[in-house]
Amino acid sequence: MSKSTTVKQAKPFEFKIKGNPCLIIIDMQKDFIEPKGFGESLGNDVSLLEPCIQPIKSLLTFFRKHNFLVVHTKETHNPDLTDCFDAKRFRGEDQNPGQLKIGDTGPMGRILIDGEIGNDFIDDLKPMKNEMIIKKQGKGAFYNTNLDEYLQKNNINQLIFTGVTTEVCVQTSIREANDRGYECLIIEDATESYFPEFKQSTIDMITAQGGIVGWSCDSQTFIGSFKE
Repeated sequence: MSKSTTVKQAKPFEFKIKGNPCLIIIDMQKDFIEPKGFGESLGNDVSLLEPCIQPIKSLLTFFRKHNFLVVHTKETHNPDLTDCFDAKRFRGEDQNPGQLKIGDTGPMGRILIDGEIGNDFIDDLKPMKNEMIIKKQGKGAFYNTNLDEYLQKNNINQLIFTGVTTEVCVQTSIREANDRGYECLIIEDATESYFPEFKQSTIDMITAQGGIVGWSCDSQTFIGSFKE
């Protein structure tokens, strides 16, 4: 298989793949995706995130088949919460007293705490032993992590983004990557938001002005661009 190809239907114009791209899967955790998790406790309809699971699975199968790099991120904190800013943990508490916050115990264990059931990846997208897991305390995958070092070590300069939520952790990570010199492609059907209009707005912002932050396409367009 050729490692160089062109995604001709990408927006705002064709995306030329030069070498091995890396698949970045953002925060596909039970706390965000499944009922009784943190996302639902905030009043969100978690079923709105389900459509991205199968496209991510298809991409994951493709990347594994061709031995391309895969990185999984998870938003997580230490049990003692020393790595969680009060501004993050307690934001909105005055307006929503009694609402579960980071570190509180919910139906799937302590929310966003490393090692808890809810903090783990959903069953459909469990990482393999040889795949990198980036544990992040912020929204962005590069903040206070070794992701940049890992990618540079593996000579990666193009990132394929998937995961949730589009306008928060996915967008933040893409913008971080763009500022570090990576070419970024977001897979439209492999990312979702609790607010569909936010997803579309994010994709529009990323690809505006000649791809000021990156490119976009759907999963089958990306996979189909490679020639066996």
